[in-house]
Amino acid sequence: MTASADTSLLADLSWPQVSEHTILLVPVGATEQHGPHLPFDVDTMIADAVCRAAAAQIGGHVRVAPALPYGASGEHQDFPGTLSIGTEALALVLVELARSAKTWAARIVFVNGHGGNLDAIARARDILRAEGAPVSWHACRHGGIHADRPETSIALHLTPGRVAPWTAEPGTAGSMSDLLPRLRESGVRAVSETGVLGDPSGADAAEGAALLDRLIADLVRHVQEISG
Repeated sequence: MTASADTSLLADLSWPQVSEHTILLVPVGATEQHGPHLPFDVDTMIADAVCRAAAAQIGGHVRVAPALPYGASGEHQDFPGTLSIGTEALALVLVELARSAKTWAARIVFVNGHGGNLDAIARARDILRAEGAPVSWHACRHGGIHADRPETSIALHLTPGRVAPWTAEPGTAGSMSDLLPRLRESGVRAVSETGVLGDPSGADAAEGAALLDRLIADLVRHVQEISG
């Protein structure tokens, strides 16, 4: 028995199934270290999961593009395994994707899972709006910093077998606004040897499910607002 296609996923469809009324959700993630206890694709995984669930709830012509797994993660480059394309390249990718999508989609929404992508997304949005493209963006705001309790809880909910909670340990404490100047100047490793910002202690899959539900509801509201 073969699995049936998910009609909310663009990659599962053929072109006659794609409507000119499509609202296209584009998950924008990253491939970067998330401490010793989480996989590299946490940001991509969360953005993709939020998009899929929101599309399923809204229905209609909402479609989810294949996730972008590379972002602007230069602040994590001192940790082996991190793959970053940087702000300029990411902005260009987003602009060209939207230029392509706007020939058939009614709306395009970049759904961001990594804070380091914000400058690139803002730059791409400004260029695209100046061209008249129907584009907006939405951030997956879970209330955490990096590889701390919120992200760990969501990962435990989504893919528990890929989390190693026994290796988790508290990282550098402080708010992102306090840490950001040092992160931009010297990178994450200069601030935290483990790559963790915040404390993953007490992470729980049930808490992660509740956080994810909130992120999904936020995106559903955004899509409904722009659909008017």
